[in-house]
Amino acid sequence: MISLTDHIREIPDFPVPGILFYDITTLIQNGELFRETVRQLAEKVKSWGQVDLIAAPEARGFIFAAPLAIELGAGLIPIRKPGKLPFKTVSKSYDLEYGTNTVQMNIDAVQSGKRVLLVDDLLATGGTMEACRQLVAESGGQVIGAVFVIELLPLNGRNKIKMEKIETLIKYEK
Repeated sequence: MISLTDHIREIPDFPVPGILFYDITTLIQNGELFRETVRQLAEKVKSWGQVDLIAAPEARGFIFAAPLAIELGAGLIPIRKPGKLPFKTVSKSYDLEYGTNTVQMNIDAVQSGKRVLLVDDLLATGGTMEACRQLVAESGGQVIGAVFVIELLPLNGRNKIKMEKIETLIKYEK
């Protein structure tokens, strides 16, 4: 198995001093590594049963969700910031360390009972993904779990997301 960790660039003090940013662009610029990342994400969820839809927050979540949806034969639900979707939307606001944020999806994106997988590039504090989970669940979707490329373990994000199945490919201790 190809090690993806070797292809993540670490950028100190971005976007603000004291933050170590894990840059996925070096991973996705290589077609073989990008394909391998999607393959490994698909492998993580293979035993979870049928995936009808994949929901992902913008923008980096889209990068992995779209090819994963193709790989799994699923549809794709883009979850966006307010004002980005042209149709009627449903919204979910959530708390950040210094304020609040909101995510939206089309009101008709999830039909009742559809099995939905959540996907993003990074699991940090878990706030965005928990808001996505609530949005899908409140719209009638059955959230079966979430997969991420990277997890920042010290931030305990998986504890904030109210679901049993959470898988990540790369775990960082710092």
